[in-house]
This record gives sequence, C-alpha cells and structure tokens, in this order.
Amino acid sequence: MSGDIERAELRASDADRSAVAQRLQLAVDEGRLDLSDFDERLRDAYAARTYGELAKLTADLPAPAPAVPAVADRKAVEKAEWHDEWRSWGGTAVVLVTIWGITCLASGSLLFFWPMFPLGIWGAILLASALGGRSHGSH
Repeated sequence: MSGDIERAELRASDADRSAVAQRLQLAVDEGRLDLSDFDERLRDAYAARTYGELAKLTADLPAPAPAVPAVADRKAVEKAEWHDEWRSWGGTAVVLVTIWGITCLASGSLLFFWPMFPLGIWGAILLASALGGRSHGSH
C-alpha cells in the first residue's frame, strides 16, 4: 500500500495530463460528463502536479472499453482487393483499346492490336495470382 501512496505523490508529466484529458474527452463523448464538469476537470487536469491529483479526476469514471480491433474477414479483404485489381485492369483496357481505336480511325486502316500485350500479361498475372490463392503484394 505504501507503493500507492508514493505513486500518488509522484509528479505527473505533460503526457500523463494529456492522457487524462483524452480520457475526460472520451467520457464526454460517451455522455458520462456534461460540458461544465468536463471543463472543470480539464482545467484541473492541466493544473495537476501529481498522479494522485490526476487519479481523482477520473476515479468516478469506468475504465474505457477496450477498442475492438477492426479486423475484417481476411477472405473478404482479399476478394475486395482482387476485384479492385480487375477493375484497374478493365479501366486500363478501356483506355488502351480506345487509343488503339482512335489510332486506327486516324490512319484509315486496321492496325495491329498492340493492347493485347500489356493487357494479356497483366491479366495472366492476375489470373495466376487468383488461382495460386495469393493476393497482390503478398509473398
């Protein structure tokens, strides 16, 4: 118990005061404190010199709920990435085929379909990645 007393009397840092201020802001966001109580406690937090003074400001507040990690289903993320990659491929295909078509119209003849090379290689890579069960960028 003497450890608690000693800690309460230790000087708090600016980071400690900021952490209490963030906790008080969270309490306001949760509806646990009204603005006048928050304002008073916030002033006291930045004026506090010791851990004990800071602890009194949040003693009647419950511990904040642990943050729930935003971990999405891995397969859903991979599927969305796969769709994004194919969407990029499709957009590029539209641009390249349009350039080829305009070039053909400008020349008055049907030119060699050169977009098949970049689109074919890129498509083959995407297909191999999908069949291999690996998302883009994973090793």
